[in-house]
This record gives sequence, structure tokens and C-alpha cells, in this order.
Amino acid sequence: MSDSGPGFSIRRARTGDVPRIQQLVEPLVQRRILLGKETVTFYEAVQEFRVAEDADGELIGCGALHVMWSDLGEVRTLAVSDAWLGKGVGHALLARLETDARELGLNRLFCLTFEVGFFGRNGFVDMGAETVDPQLYAELVRSHDEGVAEFLDLARVKPNTLGNTRMLKRL
Repeated sequence: MSDSGPGFSIRRARTGDVPRIQQLVEPLVQRRILLGKETVTFYEAVQEFRVAEDADGELIGCGALHVMWSDLGEVRTLAVSDAWLGKGVGHALLARLETDARELGLNRLFCLTFEVGFFGRNGFVDMGAETVDPQLYAELVRSHDEGVAEFLDLARVKPNTLGNTRMLKRL
């Protein structure tokens, strides 16, 4: 798993990257591929993000890993600038997030996505109606995190998830 590719490298995000992360994400929000987030939310989660930058230091991609449970994480806000699509940036970001997940002791990764082909090529499978055991469900349902609600497929998040596919990868 490489932390770089032809003409780009992957690194941990810094607070100064937040405005550019928002710029990368905004076109995907406008196309209803990603949900919009408030600026404060990006700052609160900056330590979860990895960013890809080109040889000139320009941010060209981002992605975040959010821990949901002892063995479960979520890939969030994976975005690549249009000019860099198809050049391995998304794959490299996802590979780095998977490495981070393993280092944290996670063995399952979840994502909610319209990009089923991309995630499928990277080992994720449609969860279908898969659920967690009742004891874990009882713990997770207490979370205020919308990603956890999406993982559990709770009715309150249905308007935000229409058309998305819940996908899972075992590491």
C-alpha cells in the first residue's frame, strides 16, 4: 500500500487544509454525491483526514477514517478533484485509510456511497440488510453520530441516504 502515486503524495491533514478540503468536497455536495458539512465539523474531524497533494503542494484529494466501534470504522468524505480522477488518487487515499484502520486495530470498514464501482473494485461489498448483533446495536444506537445511524440504517437518516449503498470491507 503506497502513500503516493505518479505526481502526488498522501499525508495527514492539517488545520490549514480545511478550506481546500471544503473546496474539494463542495462540487460533490452540489452533485448530491456527498452530504455537506459545516466548517466547524471539518475542523473537529481534521485528525481523521488524509490528503493527497500534487508536486506543487496543491490539495487534489481527501478522505477520512472515523472509528465507530472497537473493530469498525467508516471511510468518510473521500473526494478527488476532477482533474485527478482516474489517476490512482482515490485508491491511494483509500489504501492509506485502510492502513490507518489496521494500525488502530479495526478489521471492518464501512462506507455509504454512490460510487459502488470504485469501492467494489477496492474490496467492499454491498451490506444488503446485514445488521449487527443485538447487544452491539444497543450500544451503537446511543451514538449521536450520523454515520453510525447510516451504518445501522436507521429511519431518521433515510432522507439523506436515498440511492446510496451501504458497503463493508473486512480487512
